[in-house]
Amino acid sequence: MAGSSMKGIKLRMKSVESTMQITKAMQLVATSKLRRAKERMEASKPYAVISREAMMAAVGSCEEQSVPFAAQRSVKSRCYVVIAGERGLAGGYNANVFKAVAAHTEEIPYCVLPLGRKAIDKFSHLGVRLLSQEYSRVESLSVGTCYKLAKQLIEGYLNEEYDELFLVYTSFQSMMSQEVVIEKLLPIEKPPIGEGKKRIVSTVYEPQAAETLQAVVPDFIAGRLYSAACDSFVSEVSARRSAMDSATKNAGEMISDLRLKYNRARQGAITQEITEIVAGAEN
Repeated sequence: MAGSSMKGIKLRMKSVESTMQITKAMQLVATSKLRRAKERMEASKPYAVISREAMMAAVGSCEEQSVPFAAQRSVKSRCYVVIAGERGLAGGYNANVFKAVAAHTEEIPYCVLPLGRKAIDKFSHLGVRLLSQEYSRVESLSVGTCYKLAKQLIEGYLNEEYDELFLVYTSFQSMMSQEVVIEKLLPIEKPPIGEGKKRIVSTVYEPQAAETLQAVVPDFIAGRLYSAACDSFVSEVSARRSAMDSATKNAGEMISDLRLKYNRARQGAITQEITEIVAGAEN
């Protein structure tokens, strides 16, 4: 019995050691990607901030209520651009994104532009109408691709295929914290009174602000998509690194426990053999 128990423990130890090697390797890969991903994210931030300020200033300067991108209309359907990961093993990264979308839909019909293999698989399984299934890798999204997507999204909005456009992504806060963000892209809402007031006063529009707004909206949305994709990828890599680090530590603890059990079983087997030998000698 002791020999059988020791054999089972030893096989279990080898299995956990193999798993630990995999999780350690994945942790190292995530760590190597993290630095470059953070540099890419930080480089995309200034444009996203400045373009938003310019957009809010233009909207604040518009007197016309007929500007297509700023006009409010009754909401019959929505479109979500959902950025998720290509793979799993990243803790709750993907699950948190999908939970946020499910909580936000409010039973209003919606379609999805999924970015990332997990988003494609999730919403395909739910039977949601997908605008595309081409973009399975968030890491490889370029500015040009985001501009192409922005034109597609704007065309759908102007054709009244949906009445609101939302961007769902994960914002990188720190190595231990990532937050799911749902940002409304269309229609563009006027900023609160006082926000961007200096920029509105100091900006002279040629042509008028309404025409300028319509011209720059594609660039604004493309910039937001690219910045959000960079943010999401850093969050995914960071979450995967943390998850693999935790898994590696847990595997190490399991191996220590199994080794202790193995040594106890081995000691028990030796003690039993000595007892049998002594008993045989006495007889």
